[in-house]
Amino acid sequence: MKKFVSLFVLVAMLAVSLTVSAQDSELTIWIYDDGRLEVLTELGAAFEAEYGVPVTVQVVDLSEIRNAMTLGAASGEGPDMIIIPHDNLGPIVENGAALPIDLGDIAENYLPSALDGFTYDGQLYGVPLAVENIGFFRNVDLVPEAPATWDEVAEIGTELLDNGDIDSVIGLPDLTYNSYPLFTAFGGYIFGRDEAGNYTPEDIGMNSEGMVAALTWVEGLIEDGLISENIDWEAAHVQFETGRSAFILTGPWAINRFETAGVNYEITAFPAAEEGGEAGYPFLGVQGIVINANKPNAILAEVFAVDFLANEENYQMIFDAEPRPSAWASIFESATDPDTAGFNAAGINAVPMPSIPAMGYVWDAWVNAGALVAQGELSPQEALDVAVEQILAQVEE
Repeated sequence: MKKFVSLFVLVAMLAVSLTVSAQDSELTIWIYDDGRLEVLTELGAAFEAEYGVPVTVQVVDLSEIRNAMTLGAASGEGPDMIIIPHDNLGPIVENGAALPIDLGDIAENYLPSALDGFTYDGQLYGVPLAVENIGFFRNVDLVPEAPATWDEVAEIGTELLDNGDIDSVIGLPDLTYNSYPLFTAFGGYIFGRDEAGNYTPEDIGMNSEGMVAALTWVEGLIEDGLISENIDWEAAHVQFETGRSAFILTGPWAINRFETAGVNYEITAFPAAEEGGEAGYPFLGVQGIVINANKPNAILAEVFAVDFLANEENYQMIFDAEPRPSAWASIFESATDPDTAGFNAAGINAVPMPSIPAMGYVWDAWVNAGALVAQGELSPQEALDVAVEQILAQVEE
């Protein structure tokens, strides 16, 4: 089947090439960080050698990418392709700027969760490249064995704190994204899904029983003096890298600083709410290629992203250049280095962050709820009820 799809796409590509000038037969890719710049430039050169079409890769600020694809894309402006985190997808699809993708038989080579991340209203709109999630870090010198429950985290930390070994039980860089595995362990969620499996603002779980239970757990740590009421990203990381906290919830971006500091850490799956319960799971971030539907070379771009790029050899090159867990299942599953394996274990049940526009209204409300509880101004239930009211008010505008 894939051969027929490829032949069809190639015929279409030739037809398009007759209608555009030689000057237009060039592809541009915008990426928001430079980690993949070199490898994508190399792959672009290989594509040009095979298809005769140059590929230019440019590093562009993510906000500029979003603006180009939501404000100017309808008139054919912007690049032919972009690489974005999947949670930026919604407005681009709503604006008609994203080309639907048919991976054919090769779809079976991708992590289902990665495909889920770039699926919107039941249609795939991106070619996944990599996945990313946070992990549960612990200082092995302080805590040799990973705790199974969040209550164990508190118990172990309390003993270390009483002995003067640490200043804070656990690093919580925030009470939103990085703490989501705590919320999910207690059964919390942000948005439910409709019958087709799409996230829907018709089911907001921000003030659900699980979300309240998790925030109550945090409130207890603050009241008992086990963590500071001032939840701060940098302070949480500094405490862990200096050995003054036993645990932290954070992502791959923290690896270099922890290694430089010489912390003997291990990354594992997240604790559960109770013994034998389900482990908490984080948000999954998926990065992938989205094709600008309004560019004259959209078919050429699809040939690059699907027919040329999507094979294990090329995905291995991308992983080797920047070792974020690959969206290509065989590469993801073969990870052997401890850090990657740890993140994979922590993210085994991770769910893609909702990409619906309503997710944009969640963050401020969620941050405010956590701050109100941490400062003792509202109970967890009251604070999360207020958050839901704020989200609904914006959804209904």
